Amino acid sequence: MFESLDETMKHDAERESTPRERITKYIVTALISVVVVGGLLFAIRMLE
Repeated sequence: MFESLDETMKHDAERESTPRERITKYIVTALISVVVVGGLLFAIRMLE
């Protein structure tokens, strides 16, 4: 059951997004992660 669901979700994701959209999604996710981590590090340094 889970293998079938996993395959269905992968198939739907491939069908709904183009390679450019997927790359853009990964880049935006990476940028948000860097901003969040950078903000946390900055906040920790300000507390010291």
